[in-house]
Amino acid sequence: MDVSPELVGQGRRRALVRRQPQVPRRLHETLRASLRRSCVCRVQGARAVVQDLLPAARWLCTYRLREDLAGDVLSGLVIGIILVPQAIAYSLLAGLQPVYSLYTSFFANLIYFLMGTSRHVSVGIFSLLCLMVGQVVDRELLLAGFDPAQDGLGPRDNGSAPNASAARLALGLQDCGGDCYAIRVATALTLVAGLYQVLMGILQLGFVSAYLSQPLLDGFAMGASVTILTSQLKHLLGVRVPRHQGPGMVVSTWLSLLRSAGQANLCDVLTSTVCLAVLLAAKGLSDRYRHRLKVPLPMELLVIVVATLVSHLGQLHVRFGSSVAGDIPTGFVALRVPDPGLMQRVALDAVPLALMGSAFSISLAEMFARSYGYSVRANQELLAVGCCNVLPAFFHCFATSAALAKSLVKTATGCRTQLSSVVSAAVVLLVLLALAPLFRDLQRSVLACIIIVSLWGALRKVRDVPQLWRLSRVDALVWVATAATCVLVSTEVGLLAGVLLSLLSLAGRTRRPRAALLARIGGSGDYEDTVEFEGLVPEPGVRVFRFAGPLYYANKDFFLRSLYSLTGLDAACAAAMRKEGGPEAGVSERDPTEGKDLGPVSNTAALVPTAAGFHAVVIDCAPLLFLDAAGLATLRDLRRDYGALGIDLLLAGCSPSVTNVLRRGGFLQEGQGGVDEEGQLFHSVHSAVQAARARHMEQAPADSTV
Repeated sequence: MDVSPELVGQGRRRALVRRQPQVPRRLHETLRASLRRSCVCRVQGARAVVQDLLPAARWLCTYRLREDLAGDVLSGLVIGIILVPQAIAYSLLAGLQPVYSLYTSFFANLIYFLMGTSRHVSVGIFSLLCLMVGQVVDRELLLAGFDPAQDGLGPRDNGSAPNASAARLALGLQDCGGDCYAIRVATALTLVAGLYQVLMGILQLGFVSAYLSQPLLDGFAMGASVTILTSQLKHLLGVRVPRHQGPGMVVSTWLSLLRSAGQANLCDVLTSTVCLAVLLAAKGLSDRYRHRLKVPLPMELLVIVVATLVSHLGQLHVRFGSSVAGDIPTGFVALRVPDPGLMQRVALDAVPLALMGSAFSISLAEMFARSYGYSVRANQELLAVGCCNVLPAFFHCFATSAALAKSLVKTATGCRTQLSSVVSAAVVLLVLLALAPLFRDLQRSVLACIIIVSLWGALRKVRDVPQLWRLSRVDALVWVATAATCVLVSTEVGLLAGVLLSLLSLAGRTRRPRAALLARIGGSGDYEDTVEFEGLVPEPGVRVFRFAGPLYYANKDFFLRSLYSLTGLDAACAAAMRKEGGPEAGVSERDPTEGKDLGPVSNTAALVPTAAGFHAVVIDCAPLLFLDAAGLATLRDLRRDYGALGIDLLLAGCSPSVTNVLRRGGFLQEGQGGVDEEGQLFHSVHSAVQAARARHMEQAPADSTV
């Protein structure tokens, strides 16, 4: 074991003894051991695998009936009551029949109950995913010659034009109408997205969702909410406008609405006004008195019941031409395998769908886990959400994910475990088996009002932009750019733009981190930035340099420019000129740029070599996150140039990972003048400064003797 000499011999200070590193196992040995563990079948191992794949098998064994059952049943009933009107309403967004939304809510709750690791998340239909599904469904319907303008409610016009018939013949849709083809597209898209999520879970890629930052998700939610709001305005007005596709969809829809505003249905306008007023007032009261209300008001269900009765008794569809939901069948339809040909057509569209579903589900699961003091597994969440898409896709269901609003309601009503999801599924099952036909005369404008009110939370996030701008302008730019691109171009392009901008901002922050010269705080052993603090004492003959970021291929030039500018010496040029013209070549006196903010360092900074005015440079490596091959080569060249000028280069506060890179790269075995590793690396800046001064004092008598 090695002992660091700078900690020995000073009074009674203890020596720091380094442990001998363990010899890493070879790759084939690691694979062999892993394969041996996987092939050994034991009862306990099989039980652990089952419990990991189905977490409900673990926590159901310890379920506390007396403490948890009442809260789970109450929250399950409330969520089930909320799910029914939302499922019917969100079918407008997805362009599908309402019964498919009910199927989706039923199966998603049951599967997540078995496979989810979060106790409080509610998984089911989500407005943003419904919008993305609906856009793909509309596009494929148009390509097949169908009319997507009816939004999936009521029997869809199957078209009779020759080109439409030719398109359906080419796709083999002789016996499949518009509604049939719409659910085929949705199930194919859902299955592919679910397979992506399951594959991500198997490959342990749960960390990928962490790269979708919160400003990106909030901006995407805002932009998608504006798109959803725009798509529902035609139902509020009772006008028939084409469903636009491609870039500029929102702008084109607004122009169509303005041209058709004179044809608005007064019955739908009046109904929308009353429903919006009631729903917004109820939402405001619920938010204001949520601490006093033990159970949230099921205002959506009450509005739907009253509106359905008024529409049925008043014959609004017959007398005023108001659009209604139409027949909703009961029971389940037979299992059907999604079309492989359609799966190939929508494989690319499923990528953003899978990413957004995964990101929202994992982030919500982790948020509630932190709030209630338990842990979740991101990779298992991917598997759970993926299976909520894969398995129901065979039963005419479409994409699902965790939803914040319903999850908050679950926690507010006393949810303790995912048993509440079973209760919610039972409520949806009751509607599917018996109550669905009662909603036949429900107006579409009422459903549109429910969708718009559900977006209120996402739309209010625009108020957070000023605070986000004050906190981080880069994050605010990501938020605004993502939202604007979603609105002006499309949701898929907005998501891609947000991801690219987030990665570019991350790269920009590491490419130009803050660099500063440090000086001593009075008589202590601490050092701080000379620009940020006053009254610091610079060490004579020693320059302490801090680079607050990683050192890698993208910022190595900025690192050198920063160091040369702050110290007042371009070591590379000075060493080259001294090599060409002798020891006195290219030497001039100039003070280093101490006490000045670096800012953007010019490429021409300190091109003229100067007299050093110092004999050592100490680099504070504590903020150095990582070091790659290019960064290691930069340090090696810097030490060589400083050595040619008679200046020592010392490193302080290196993390174990940076030290390992230096050791593996041979940097520590190539020290100046035969100096060993302990003479180059120091645990603190102060110990490095003291070593530099002691080394200079030892060399000074030798130089004077010569």
